[in-house]
Amino acid sequence: MGDIREPLRELTECGLPQALEVMGERWSFMILRASFNGLHHFEEFLSELGIARNILSNRLAKLVEHGILRRDPCADDKRKIEYRLTDKGLDLLPAMVALRQWGQKYGAEVVENPVLVDERDRLPIGPTSILSHDGRILGPSDLHLVDRANLGIRADGSRAEPADGLKTSEVVHIDPARKSRDAA
Repeated sequence: MGDIREPLRELTECGLPQALEVMGERWSFMILRASFNGLHHFEEFLSELGIARNILSNRLAKLVEHGILRRDPCADDKRKIEYRLTDKGLDLLPAMVALRQWGQKYGAEVVENPVLVDERDRLPIGPTSILSHDGRILGPSDLHLVDRANLGIRADGSRAEPADGLKTSEVVHIDPARKSRDAA
């Protein structure tokens, strides 16, 4: 992936160790999946997941502590608590879909049912991809590590400008309206 490597012993120089600290075990992912499937109450998680009460309580507390879920009083009974995904939690959806697809591809003959589809066409979603700043799909040979000071400097020395006026340090979110226009 280039001339330089990530400092693999440095746990603070990369987001992966931080993400694994929060999400790095099975039950956190199962709770997150259940949340994406509309579960909100402790007892729902308990019965649907078959998880021990103490483990569920611990994992929910950790997900709340890290801002992935929030605790809200129920609208109809303020004594009950609902666990709702935050924006930070919703941002984990692409990672969840990528892991799901990987498991389906390499799992022991996983037959997906129900099938994850896009709302408009109700056809199966495509494979999760790594996108460039301008929306191009990238493969392993397209990835390269560079020092932050060299962002945007191509191998030939010319300077690239981010698409759509983005700064090179920003995370790109593909605009659904732009995608629709581009497809037409």
